[in-house]
Amino acid sequence: MGGARTKRMPRAVREQQMLDAAVQIFGQRGYMAASMDEIAELAGVSKPLVYLYLNSKEDLFTACIRREATALTRAVRAGVRTDLPADRRLWDGLTAFFAHTAEHPDAWSVLHLQARTHGEPFAAEAAAMRTEIVAFVTRLVAVAAREAHRDPDLPEREVAGLAEALVGAAESLATWANTTEGVTAREAASTLMNFAWTGLGNLMRGVHWSPPSGEAQPPA
Repeated sequence: MGGARTKRMPRAVREQQMLDAAVQIFGQRGYMAASMDEIAELAGVSKPLVYLYLNSKEDLFTACIRREATALTRAVRAGVRTDLPADRRLWDGLTAFFAHTAEHPDAWSVLHLQARTHGEPFAAEAAAMRTEIVAFVTRLVAVAAREAHRDPDLPEREVAGLAEALVGAAESLATWANTTEGVTAREAASTLMNFAWTGLGNLMRGVHWSPPSGEAQPPA
């Protein structure tokens, strides 16, 4: 009966079922410790069928990274309304990010921890996702800065570093939130808004921090 059910299930559906199982095993056990036997058992299929659909453990892991990266970037983009004020856009984007990573902790482990530590092909897949998110955040911050300074030609490069810092902080905070009991997505987003937006808000008004004049320079 099990074989009959497998035959009746469309390939695309069965493949997603395998990827669901793989993300859970990779996310909880790590890439090296995960076995194809465990993944096949959790998916309710035979190990040869996993190999038939997804070729190898390496290809399966790559497919997991790509699927989860696409889901995360879509969630962040979908959470932002560009007709709202700059702080609300950032808040909505952060809330969408933290909600998604909280709802999919195994996927976040795959993207943020496992993919980055098990070889260049995997790291490159995760880096491509991060580059897309940083570019999206850069555009959001750039639009806000142009509006605040009334300068439509303000180059994105001037705010690119801010976007990098913000995304890096969000990544670290997501991992902390997922491993700290009781932290909600809204609390994580609020933490980062309080940490970052006050500084960004001052920058939008042209208020900059500078080292005290006459401060000794660090040794060469």
